[in-house]
This record gives sequence, C-alpha cells and structure tokens, in this order.
Amino acid sequence: MNEQNPYQPMLVIYKGPLAGTRWPLSHESVTLGRAPDCDIVLSERQISRYHARIEHDADGYLLRDLGSKNGTFVNGEQVRGQPYRLQDGDEISLATTLQMGFVAGEATLPLEEVFTPGLLVVDEASRRVRLGRKELDPPLSPAQFALLTMLVKSEGAVVTREDVIRCVWPDAVGGVTDQAVDALVYRLRERLAELDPDHNYITTVRGHGFRFDKPA
Repeated sequence: MNEQNPYQPMLVIYKGPLAGTRWPLSHESVTLGRAPDCDIVLSERQISRYHARIEHDADGYLLRDLGSKNGTFVNGEQVRGQPYRLQDGDEISLATTLQMGFVAGEATLPLEEVFTPGLLVVDEASRRVRLGRKELDPPLSPAQFALLTMLVKSEGAVVTREDVIRCVWPDAVGGVTDQAVDALVYRLRERLAELDPDHNYITTVRGHGFRFDKPA
C-alpha cells in the first residue's frame, strides 16, 4: 500500500518479526493473512491464510475475523461473529503471535513523529504517552517528556549525562548536578511504571549514562 496520506489511520506492529512496521489503511478493505494475495501478508504459521479483514465505512473502521483457526483478539477479547468497531489505541492480536495497535486518523502524527518502542507510544505533538489504551494522566512534565523523547529516539544507544543536560536544561545558568539528573531519571521511571510496572524502560549504564530498553 502506498503511504500517500501521513495522517490517515494505520496499524503499528508492536510484537513479532515485523515489530515497528506501520501500515496506513489507505483502502476500503484490507485483508490480513498468510496468503500471497492478502493486502498485508504475514508469515507466521499460526496465522490463517485469510485471517482477518479491516473494513472502512462511514463511521470508521471494522475488524472482522475470517474464520481463523487461532483467533483474532482486541484488547484481550476474541472477535467472534459480529465485527468489532475499532477505536484509537485498540490492541489487536492475531493468533496471539502478532500484536499491533490501531491508530485513528484524527490522533495520528506524521509517520516519522510516531515512536513505538514495544507497546509504548510517545506522541510528540500532544506530549501524550500511552501503553495500549492506557494513558499517563497527569501528563509528564516538560523535563520528563524531553528526556523520554530523547531516550526513545536514541533507539537503544546510551545517552550520557551531558546529553541529558543539553536536552533538558539547554539554558541552565551554572552547572546542573548529577543529583538533579538522577532525580529526573528516577521520577520518569516511576511515571512509566504507572503504565507498565513489570518492565524497567530506563537502564543506568554505570560510568556512561542511560539507555532506553523496550520490552522483548
């Protein structure tokens, strides 16, 4: 499919061999499965040849299971019989092996501005951070959000304390202490734990700095 309109609804793959892939929903009907004539071809053997279809109508998008062997799920609930009306942030799982998110057009940023490390979604334009349909409320502080965005964009590379200071406190008068950096990192970890208490997204690399670690 051609990515003609960067603001149209899309699917974002969170888990599986295609993690990080995005498919804009540019057609009235999009079929997902292993068959070579599907609009989105998925190689996992647990997925049926014609597994599911997303259909566009006047009210938005519907997800329909096509009689798949291992099922289609939205937010943990299996789609049976009647199609499911998709909403922004819905988590879709095919055969429990491939997980993706539905991002509605009115909430979509240009593709290069949407970061999807694991299930965590960081929206630069609105400073929203969400995990699936759960969103951080209250939002991160400007300093916390600046740090998170820099870490996400580093794509697993180590960010030094000096990098943090230049990003978060570019106009600071005088020196910024290590204690201030550590306190900011600590508080950001606490806030991300509100969304996912089972994963530590920020790793301290002793003697070097910090690294963003998305879930495996």
